[in-house]
Amino acid sequence: MMDGPAPQQPPVIKLPGTQAPILLVVVDAEEEFDWSGGFDRDNRSVTAIERLEQAHAVFDERGIRPCYVVDSPVAECERSAAVLRGLHEDGRAEIGAHLHPWVCPPFDEDVSPRNSFPGNLTRDLEAAKLHHLRETIEEHLGVRPVVYQAGRYGIGPHTAETLEDEGFEVDVSPSPPFDYGAEGGPDFSSFAPEPYWFGRGRRLLGLPLTGAYLGFAGSSAHGLYRMATHPSLRWARLPAILSRIGAVERLRLSPEGFDQVHLRRLTRVLLDRGVRTFTFSFHAPSLKPGCTPYVHDERDLTRFLDTCRDYFDYFLGDLGGTTMTVAGLKRSLDEQTDR
Repeated sequence: MMDGPAPQQPPVIKLPGTQAPILLVVVDAEEEFDWSGGFDRDNRSVTAIERLEQAHAVFDERGIRPCYVVDSPVAECERSAAVLRGLHEDGRAEIGAHLHPWVCPPFDEDVSPRNSFPGNLTRDLEAAKLHHLRETIEEHLGVRPVVYQAGRYGIGPHTAETLEDEGFEVDVSPSPPFDYGAEGGPDFSSFAPEPYWFGRGRRLLGLPLTGAYLGFAGSSAHGLYRMATHPSLRWARLPAILSRIGAVERLRLSPEGFDQVHLRRLTRVLLDRGVRTFTFSFHAPSLKPGCTPYVHDERDLTRFLDTCRDYFDYFLGDLGGTTMTVAGLKRSLDEQTDR
């Protein structure tokens, strides 16, 4: 389990019901690796980044400026850095930082599942790695990132202080309602998918990825889902049964493992709960068939991009939503909210 208590979400920022729903897009621009295997410092291939234009055509058509959170192998490779640098210079994207500690210097820790969560590292090592990553992005992409996402969503007790010291303004690491405690990571099961202020001077914006438990189980959802997904009960396929009867369903606003029906249902329920910010996310390696479990071939990729396209049209059209950049939302909330 993760050292210390689970992270606690500060009071959320409640936007007025008259606020049109806001869509933000975050893409993890990271190296390709075997998601079912262990962590390896030698996994540094970043060829999927060259396929970003396929997704970016979908973004451009709808006026969406995604935030690419960039990790060390992507920033260090001139070809992948050039792709992202060009998108940023053209005003088509925002650049953030994404810390995969097993491939980001200094390499002073053992490679292990526990150490794959940056927040589990010592204060000094987490800070040193983030400093190296920020400088690498500045050097190769020509921009100082202000948006951060911890690899594997792994924030820890020293993350906020480190972000402030490095000049970051927004953290998009929290991933409700997922619980990574069994692997030594943070538990976000009690987090709401709404923004909040945090840090020493409450100057940092926390912007969770959008996800939630749906169903009539209510406050019992996490315990019920945790029981249903226990390895000893895998044969019973209980999550599918619970979803079918409407008891509990764990959804994330992502085309990775979720289809248009899931995404629309999640959005409608969260709108009814008063949520007004929606963070849509995926991993860039999903744009290259065979790199993630979600896209095995070109047919899967077409379906993946169609899911993105259809959801954006639903959100911006049917729901009358708008879109912002992550840093743009921070500026807007700075003007609107008291701390």
